[in-house]
Amino acid sequence: MDIQRGAEVKQAKQRKRAVIVVLLIVGLAATTYALSRLQPAAPSVDKATVWPDTVKRGEMLRQMRGLGTLVPEDIRWIPATTNGRVERIVLRPGALVTNDSVILELTNPELEQEAVDAELQLKAAEADYTNLKVQLESQLLTLRSDVARAQADYTQNKLQADSDELLFKDGLVSKNVRDLSANRAKESTTRFELEQQRLANFADSMRAQLAARQAQTDQRKAFSDLKKTQLDKLRVRAGLSGVLQALPVEVGQQVGPGTNLARVSNPTRLKAEVRIAETQARDVSIGQIASVDTRNGIIPGRVSRIDPAATQGTVLVDITLEGPLPQGARPDLSVDGTIEIERLTDVLYVGRPVQGQPNSTIGLFKMEADGVHASRVQVKLGRSSVNTIEIVEGLKEGDQVILSDMSQFDNVNRIRLN
Repeated sequence: MDIQRGAEVKQAKQRKRAVIVVLLIVGLAATTYALSRLQPAAPSVDKATVWPDTVKRGEMLRQMRGLGTLVPEDIRWIPATTNGRVERIVLRPGALVTNDSVILELTNPELEQEAVDAELQLKAAEADYTNLKVQLESQLLTLRSDVARAQADYTQNKLQADSDELLFKDGLVSKNVRDLSANRAKESTTRFELEQQRLANFADSMRAQLAARQAQTDQRKAFSDLKKTQLDKLRVRAGLSGVLQALPVEVGQQVGPGTNLARVSNPTRLKAEVRIAETQARDVSIGQIASVDTRNGIIPGRVSRIDPAATQGTVLVDITLEGPLPQGARPDLSVDGTIEIERLTDVLYVGRPVQGQPNSTIGLFKMEADGVHASRVQVKLGRSSVNTIEIVEGLKEGDQVILSDMSQFDNVNRIRLN
């Protein structure tokens, strides 16, 4: 009986051990399955390092920004008009100049000699003109004298012929006498008419000869004036009141016609040349309101010109300034230009994310209700401005999103803010 009880106890212990093993196996499998279903813990991010913003609804001002410089509206490059050598530099860049300020002096011995020769040729041409005029006027006087003499003969012979005609009718003179007087009167008439014609023809010829000689004289004078002007321009003048900006020549340098000698500008009339990305420039139009930040004040203005060609991915836009220049504003000063494109009414918008491009879809981390966690959501963006961008889909008014660069968390959909 004792042996049978011992066997039963042993079997009971084996069954109990088997049940425990089965329960352990089932528990281990359930634990493994549960652990496999758990998501990884959300990575932690320092709340002070992120840039949050709240989605708003209302009016959104679309603006466009670009970097640029202030440039003078009145710029004058002064070219050399002839060959020359830089003899002396009178003024240096930065000097204030007026129209007649001499900037530098050139020398050209050949031009000086040509100017003297041209002056002598002009004087010779003027003397020839005067001599010809005297000769022609003398001939004109002679012809007028001949006309006057022919007229006197004509008048006398005409009176004699008329008198003989009356005497012939009264029978006091013969027919031969009357006919002889009539012939002399007719001859005098013909001679008088010829002398008048000679005088008229000579007067026309005189005017033509004097005009031709005057043209030669004028040509000599024009050539002489040209040489004098070229000689005078060896003293290079500013030709504009303002500031001497550049002087790209040195003493002793030989220059030719067309070489730029100096640049003068009016510093009181400036405009801004701003470069806008060519992808955004399509929204810019002439007349749009703009502002220029000189870092010492903001000047209002308007778009006045848009370059038709793009250079290195940007388009040059001119902004005409409509306000007073702040202190320190000068040519070539670096500025920021902002152009107002349009005002959008009743739209959802938010601060512009670091990687947010207009008309694109990106992932943004939206704050959850607990204020501690943020989950990734897909957001469709619309039109953009300098600091804001339109929300088309994915967010609603009042949502808080993180705008800072979160590219290091591209592989997670949830983060924790500490």
